Amino acid sequence: MFENHQKSEIDALLKTNTEFRSLYQRHQELDSKLRDADLGVLPMDDTTLHSLKKEKLRAKDRLVLMWERRNAAH
Repeated sequence: MFENHQKSEIDALLKTNTEFRSLYQRHQELDSKLRDADLGVLPMDDTTLHSLKKEKLRAKDRLVLMWERRNAAH
């Protein structure tokens, strides 16, 4: 996520916005868990897997919205 944006801009937002930082870290955590589940390293039932995927998507949507609002203000 945010691969096409300047790393310095993302880092600045992570340092200055606690909500963005917390949500970004949660998204990274979910991404890691889902990757491990796909690899079979982290056994997970389908209901939990589906729930984590939905949570990750909601986090991403919120992060993108926060990013867009920040850029619109500048």
